[in-house]
Amino acid sequence: MFMAEKQKCEYCEKEAIGFQSLEGSFAYVCLDHADSLLLALKPGEKKVYGVCVLERYS
Repeated sequence: MFMAEKQKCEYCEKEAIGFQSLEGSFAYVCLDHADSLLLALKPGEKKVYGVCVLERYS
């Protein structure tokens, strides 16, 4: 994935470690605000569970 600029957490403005889309809501999140499913991913890994999408940045 190519990102022109680093994303910030939607909740606190820290650097985002990934993107999570859970049942219709989506957000760039930091380590503190990431769902446990996102935290379980390795850097660079992406998982899709039905309508949920989780992507951890490298």
